[in-house]
Amino acid sequence: MSLEKTMTFAKTMSLETTQAITKTLSQVTVPPLPEWINRYMTSSNQYGTKAFDRSLIVLGLIMYMVGLVMVASSSIPVAERLFNNPFHFVIRHGIYIALSLGVAGVALQIPMSWWHKNSSYLLGFAIVLLVTVLIIGRSVNGSTRWIVLGPITVQAAEPAKLFFFCYLAAYLVRRREQVMENMKGFIKPLIVFGVMAVLLLLQPDLGTVIVMFVTTFGLLFLAGAKLWQFIAMSLVGGISLGMLAYFEPYRWRRVTSFLDPWQDPFGSGYQLTQSLMAYGRGEVLGQGLGNSIQKLEYLPEAHTDFVMAVLAEEFGFVGISVVLLLSMTLVYKALILGRYALAKEKYFEGFLAYAIGIWMCFQAAVNIGASAGIVPTKGLTMPLISYGGSSMIVMTLALVLLIRIDHEIRLQSIQATSSKRNSTKSAKTSITKNGKN
Repeated sequence: MSLEKTMTFAKTMSLETTQAITKTLSQVTVPPLPEWINRYMTSSNQYGTKAFDRSLIVLGLIMYMVGLVMVASSSIPVAERLFNNPFHFVIRHGIYIALSLGVAGVALQIPMSWWHKNSSYLLGFAIVLLVTVLIIGRSVNGSTRWIVLGPITVQAAEPAKLFFFCYLAAYLVRRREQVMENMKGFIKPLIVFGVMAVLLLLQPDLGTVIVMFVTTFGLLFLAGAKLWQFIAMSLVGGISLGMLAYFEPYRWRRVTSFLDPWQDPFGSGYQLTQSLMAYGRGEVLGQGLGNSIQKLEYLPEAHTDFVMAVLAEEFGFVGISVVLLLSMTLVYKALILGRYALAKEKYFEGFLAYAIGIWMCFQAAVNIGASAGIVPTKGLTMPLISYGGSSMIVMTLALVLLIRIDHEIRLQSIQATSSKRNSTKSAKTSITKNGKN
């Protein structure tokens, strides 16, 4: 082939490729990324030599260690009384971390296409879990939330959250135009959410329902649903939650005790008043590790829902600020990753990263807010820190999905760069040969 024919062929292919790319990009409604994000995400250190984001792993491990230390500090008195072994909960928490790392090792090998393809099956499995727990579940403090499998106890609501978010992300990929254009596409995921909400309220578990509602709300907003739909959804959701609280005496007591816990400090407001005392004693620098008074069985659930109150007492405002910074960094990276995935046309991965970011952010905010008296208590764990095997494993799985999404985007960028270099090298070689001929 002559040099002239080669150049003509190359120009034709380049024109066809450019037209195809332009047509594809014109169909994408995602606004452009800010320039500073582009520079950050496409720098050589970010997407050139590394195959995954190591900072996500570092953040996860740091939060593991903080949680292990705080569970050890806060659980010793109650473990000594209940099991005659002060390290009972510490050992179990260490086992949960080991199991989480094992699950992470397996999940890292699963491509995101598998999660996308099987999202409907995962949703079905989540519903089966929620129905099963109502039939054979174990009741604790009036709530039926746990499925006992020998020495293993599974809280059905935890995997149900993640699997529902996978389904919702896949639905938005399939029906994004419907969600943006008409009410029918907007209502369909809300019907699925309503079924799961009913099953969760039968346990009862209002906290998980609120987390799923807020995450669904945020994800539909990011997918481009119309404003009036959100106003209607907010009104319906707010009125429904208000009625659920008002017509259930124990929930209403939580609301009233939250508004004024000192009105009944030894009754409905006991847990919150003890938590506030812990925050007050912590001041700026805290009383020091192990020096908490409230954990000496004054504060119920000190190693689970109220572990942040013990952390505040022992490490003060500085300690709480560090944990908040870790959580905010993780959430920020999840949201930025979701935004970049959408820009790369990996829509399922982008929506799922958004969902994980919103979920972690809201759950952490509710956990800390409840212990500080900012919101009513909801029984939600602090992600990757509080004691609880199901929560630990599922939150680890969510973090692994973020790492996998990041890895696949990096791999795509590396392959694109390599292909471009090879094409350029081949073209130069061909031109050189033709020139010699």
